[in-house]
Amino acid sequence: MSLKVLLGVGGGIAAYKAAELVRRLGERGAEVRVVMTAAARSFITPLTLQALSGHEVRYDLLDPGAEAGMDHITLARWADLVLVAPATADLMARLAAGLADDLLTTLALATTAPLVLAPAMNHHMWRHPATQRNLARLRERGVRILGPAQGEQACGEQGPGRMLEPGEILDALALGTGSPLAGRRVLVTAGPTREALDPVRYISNHSSGRMGYALAGSLAARGAELILVSGPSALDPPPGVERIPVESALEMEAAVKARVGNCALFIATAAVADYRPQAPAAEKIKKNQTEITLRLVRNPDILGQVAALEPGPFTVGFAAETEELEAHALAKLRTKGLDMIAANLVGGETGGFERAENALLVLWPGGRKALPLSPKPRLADALADLIVERYLAYTRCP
Repeated sequence: MSLKVLLGVGGGIAAYKAAELVRRLGERGAEVRVVMTAAARSFITPLTLQALSGHEVRYDLLDPGAEAGMDHITLARWADLVLVAPATADLMARLAAGLADDLLTTLALATTAPLVLAPAMNHHMWRHPATQRNLARLRERGVRILGPAQGEQACGEQGPGRMLEPGEILDALALGTGSPLAGRRVLVTAGPTREALDPVRYISNHSSGRMGYALAGSLAARGAELILVSGPSALDPPPGVERIPVESALEMEAAVKARVGNCALFIATAAVADYRPQAPAAEKIKKNQTEITLRLVRNPDILGQVAALEPGPFTVGFAAETEELEAHALAKLRTKGLDMIAANLVGGETGGFERAENALLVLWPGGRKALPLSPKPRLADALADLIVERYLAYTRCP
């Protein structure tokens, strides 16, 4: 299945690069549709981008013909990835403010797909405090920023503000045949499990699934064929991700076993219950005793089972700890034979379960990297980049 890329073109001189970007996205197997701002049409014609993409270019929010079927919502739902290139200072300001005053900004609010910006502007505009505040606000929301590059600008001055070249953008997104994830199947587990006590009660934990869902979306945006085995969660699956819903640890184990055989990577973000009731009651347990005794038995070690496969996928585990984070994570990395582990502290005032932000300590044999407290979509992007980097090193080992 090809990646569906919605390319937004802002009104700057770098808009001429959009033609090359559309062409090269198509060469890497993406299906591209283009939305332009009014100013962008002063620099490049819609006809050019229509000829290269093979689809009508949209630019009017209130187009009577297209909007008869609420086409701007259809476009927002269609995209697996929204890429804005060039993203001008004005466009970034409007996106940061949450405006929906044209088709492109409306789509940015209406989509659930990852949003990536490739800025392009004069270096004084880039360095201006207002632009930097807008940049910080966008990053806090999980928007990914590519560039800008340093160099000579259209005005003849030098400095940061040049839009990255189309090839650099595609390399940063890891799209197409040059990506280590292109054509690779990735299996991610996410969310909690529920272990039934009786027909109305269960044992579970505080996991919301946010980190796993965000990571699944980030990896799908990098070209992976993504399968998400998810415990109960209120979240919608990211665009382009196949979700397999499960309830218990045993159901998750069965779903993983049925699908992991042809996967290149396995990433276990799910907070699987360590124990389950030995004999769940067939009827609701009545509150007619002062105390009851509950016998629990160990759940299967899904992560350990996958890590032990020969040959097996590149395996990434997660560890949620309340103390001695690095020591416990290292022990888990070694005893289970993992390729990587991402560890975080839970139970504190910041980060952890049911929070919008988190921080991770990522470990692998002979290496470590701390990812600071960030919104989970932004943290997922940073972790996805690191997983791709380590996976590439792993596949190149003799």
